Amino acid sequence: MSLHVEIHGRGEPLLLIHGWGMHGGVWDGLVPQLAEHFEVRVVDLPGHGRSREVPATDGLDGLVAQLAGQFDEPMAVCGWSLGGQVALHWAASHPQQVRKLVLIASTPCFAEREDWFFGMEAATLAQFADELEKNYAATLRRFLSLQVRGSENERELLTALRARLFAHGEPDVASLRNGLAILRDADLREELPAVTQPTLVITGERDKLTPPEASYYLAQVLPDASLEDVQGAAHAPFLSHAGQVIAPMIRFLSDR
Repeated sequence: MSLHVEIHGRGEPLLLIHGWGMHGGVWDGLVPQLAEHFEVRVVDLPGHGRSREVPATDGLDGLVAQLAGQFDEPMAVCGWSLGGQVALHWAASHPQQVRKLVLIASTPCFAEREDWFFGMEAATLAQFADELEKNYAATLRRFLSLQVRGSENERELLTALRARLFAHGEPDVASLRNGLAILRDADLREELPAVTQPTLVITGERDKLTPPEASYYLAQVLPDASLEDVQGAAHAPFLSHAGQVIAPMIRFLSDR
């Protein structure tokens, strides 16, 4: 069963991968301008949006295998948050399929570790997992509030995100559970030296979920990476400061 993909524009292919609990519609504000330069492919991950009939395969390996099985030509891949981890692992494990990377509010390790201080505390993640089983809709709304915390125009941004949350249908709980487990367990730091594709790392200066330090780490450790730090933005800079995200993306992706 294929994932739902919407295609816009013409040119070199660019795949957009959304974050946990969302769907491809979160990119709607960027697609028109990007589609003037590229063939933009907007995917709904398994169990999300219009791919909610597609069963999720356990873990990051399974999720990447689903994507790799559907997209077999070289292309640029842009991932936000969880989507960034998916994109990173895809680039490392299937380098022939990923030509360039754009990582927005991403991190190699979402959860805090003894040697990693730029992640969410284990107790907070465990609380999300517990709340997910009781009331997934309320859990997602709480997660949205963390994404925009500290951003300029925080209240308006939260309203916009909540309006989009179920715009393509409600997600499958098993897929939400799988995604949360990836956020809890994945640590991609050892894979980073193998990700040799040109990479643009975009961070929000006020991000509370994936702190800017995580993006600084990516930009330093990845072999061919550049950094764009969006002032005044939190975890969704492509929504709150779209112009400051689209312009560097187009420059980077258009550069041969």
